[in-house]
Amino acid sequence: MAVLDFIVNILSTPEILVGLLALLGLVLQKKPIEDVVMGTIKTIVGFLVLTAGSSYLQSGSLLAFGEVFNYAFSMQGVVPNNEAVVSMALNTFGQDSALIMCIGMILNIVLARFSRMRYIFLTGHHTLYMACMLAVVLSIGGLSGWQLWVGGGCVLAFIMVLSPAYCQPTFKKVTGTDGVALGHFGGIGYAIAGQVGKLFKGGKSTEDINFPKRLIFLRDTTVSISITMIVFFFIVTAVAVARGILSADPTQFSYLNTLLNVGTETQTNWVVWAFTSGCAFAGGVYIVLSGVRLIVGEIVPAFKGIAEKLVPGAIPAIDCPVAYPYAPNAVIIGFLVSFLAGVIGLVILTAIDANLAPVALILPGVVPHFFCGATAGVFGNAEGGVKGCVAGAFVHGLLITFLPAICMPVFTSLGFTSATFSDADFSWLGILFGNLAQAVQGAPLLVICILFFAAPIVYNFVAPKHEVAAE
Repeated sequence: MAVLDFIVNILSTPEILVGLLALLGLVLQKKPIEDVVMGTIKTIVGFLVLTAGSSYLQSGSLLAFGEVFNYAFSMQGVVPNNEAVVSMALNTFGQDSALIMCIGMILNIVLARFSRMRYIFLTGHHTLYMACMLAVVLSIGGLSGWQLWVGGGCVLAFIMVLSPAYCQPTFKKVTGTDGVALGHFGGIGYAIAGQVGKLFKGGKSTEDINFPKRLIFLRDTTVSISITMIVFFFIVTAVAVARGILSADPTQFSYLNTLLNVGTETQTNWVVWAFTSGCAFAGGVYIVLSGVRLIVGEIVPAFKGIAEKLVPGAIPAIDCPVAYPYAPNAVIIGFLVSFLAGVIGLVILTAIDANLAPVALILPGVVPHFFCGATAGVFGNAEGGVKGCVAGAFVHGLLITFLPAICMPVFTSLGFTSATFSDADFSWLGILFGNLAQAVQGAPLLVICILFFAAPIVYNFVAPKHEVAAE
């Protein structure tokens, strides 16, 4: 078990996993030792920078802002959160999740080799989250032991190639190349955002907005994001202050200590807090983009070795911030519009709950609306410019509001009260297999899982090959 734990630890540490893949790719290309060392280290460092930026975004401003927003507008409900569900589930399904993850990653390579969806999914934390969800859901269907591990691994491998696949037609337009894919389980939301963007095909890109000369500084991504978020933070915080947040009980909040320490030596004026938090948001985005540039600059050339030797034509699928450098303006527009859609979706759910039937009230989570909404904005912009960006991000915001609401009864029935996943692929797959597990028990459920895995391989050998060439 010690060896297994060591292997699982490596596979669940995304920076090491990505570094090992870069190492393998460079070795297979017979690169000089100095190139191998440099490429591997820079890939690992790039991923760590990306992770640090994401963590800083959340701890530095996003999570606190979510609490301020909810207080300002008296919102009560459930904030979708992947980590919350996983943290509860791992207590019971930790070993099962780890083994599903290992099997799924191996089968991902098999699918990439023998199907037409040649994607290697490299977002380690999302792989773990999906493995955990599948462990919980499939166990309800009576699967345990090797049946649970194999069944979960098959479904995991399937979604690891499917999610990048339905994003790739638009993502190629984002990046201008087919050498990298999007590896993030919000994929169906991004694909839909791109399709919505197509309705406005031919529109001006968000990156081609002509600012007046005196506003030319807004073309600098860091400056424009800072100003936008300072204004956003200031308005919401002002409303919260007017409603008495400074005198509220600090124990009801988890991330607002600096704002609520009134009358102490560490007091931070709310105006200063709003200003620094807006700038912190831009700083986090800057760190994320720096990490993405490091990763893409190293992993794509290194991955050529794996594609040529092990999986011909393989494409690395990387976390959603990989899209941000291609359309920085669309990132901030997508976030704001997706968040607005989340607020409108909450209003609709409230009306349904009051007049039609009891439903879970899904509060707009700032973290998913930023990371997923920003990506949806980039996809919408790639297909339909500014209008496509706005429309795509808006539809996406509604999607990650209503899908978690629909998925909520599934997780409630599994014992996870007031908890649901935030990203679209978790929701639709959870709804599908949650209902399947309740309708089909034991060996038949395992067979269904295996069929999901086998379907892309069978299709590759049966369907006419000219369809690949057409793409």
